[in-house]
Amino acid sequence: MTENASHYFARGNTAHGAHFLYKSAFQGLDKILVLTGPPGTGKSTIIRKLAESLADRGQHVQCFHSPLRPDELDGMIATELKVGIVDQQACEWFTESGAGATIEFDFGAALNNREISAETLGRIEELKGKLTEAYSKAYESFATALRIHDEWEKFYIESMDFDKADQITQELIQELYAGHENGTPASVRHLFFGAATPKGAFDFIQSLTAQLSRRIFIKGRPGSGKSTLLKKLAASAEEKGIEVQVFHCGFDPNSLDMLIFPGLSTAIFDSTAPHEYFPDRDGDEVLDMYERTMTPGTDEAYAAEIAGIRERYSAKMKEATSHLAAAEAIDSQIKSFYTAATDFSIVEQLRIQLQSELMSHSL
Repeated sequence: MTENASHYFARGNTAHGAHFLYKSAFQGLDKILVLTGPPGTGKSTIIRKLAESLADRGQHVQCFHSPLRPDELDGMIATELKVGIVDQQACEWFTESGAGATIEFDFGAALNNREISAETLGRIEELKGKLTEAYSKAYESFATALRIHDEWEKFYIESMDFDKADQITQELIQELYAGHENGTPASVRHLFFGAATPKGAFDFIQSLTAQLSRRIFIKGRPGSGKSTLLKKLAASAEEKGIEVQVFHCGFDPNSLDMLIFPGLSTAIFDSTAPHEYFPDRDGDEVLDMYERTMTPGTDEAYAAEIAGIRERYSAKMKEATSHLAAAEAIDSQIKSFYTAATDFSIVEQLRIQLQSELMSHSL
């Protein structure tokens, strides 16, 4: 499926809580098939099977992964068919206007409720409370980590030459966009390329940029203007009618980490930890914001203070990750109860119905 698939996240566990980008990610579709029902009833497995089936027939699919279990899918889009499929539990937007025609498929119909005792239902409710608590603790730890990160940024912001940063931005706008303007504002699509998961940071940068001719790796320090640069480039691209995919930071969604310009076959992205990569092929280049905009010696001048901040930040991020791991374990327990009571022959019938709905759209 690799060649015919793009991989993203459209929800994240962030310093601002659960954050959803499905409304933007699924914009412009003709139809959205919404899978309802409790966890453990086969929704993610069916989404993957449908995606693989389409990809095997040469159709392009966009896969949206779960931040709790990145090997599972929360949704997919059949690109050419302009049809999306999404697990209702993964997002909260599809009932809004502009979401396209929606058709619901109830996976709860596959449950044999007689196999779920009152005692089991009580246990499930108890676990749901613990799951909410684990997520809350993770978000609280991420929020604290973000405040520590803000402390880290201050040392560099105070040492930054903002005129030079603006000059770099204007040079990039001229170089990238000249000759490609079309006078009509472009639609902008917002996505995540990575997520905070129970096993730490995870990203799809390499696969998302593999087929692009040019990749600009932004290096720097916290507060060296990487996200601001990307925000200005994105705003200018939209104004000039240049298609752009805007990738938000999975830790702080108010920040940007990458832009992809499909029509320009170009990506520019924050290539620092936890998604640090280095040029390894033709068309790769480095833009070092520290070297170009910072007072020389800033690292050395504040080395002791920054070391302490880095240590506190790392500890909080590990703490948040441990809470996500606890959430994943609790969620697995909840799923196991529903899975044990699921009639998978009915799930297979639902898969056939979904497949038929997809194929009818291609006629």
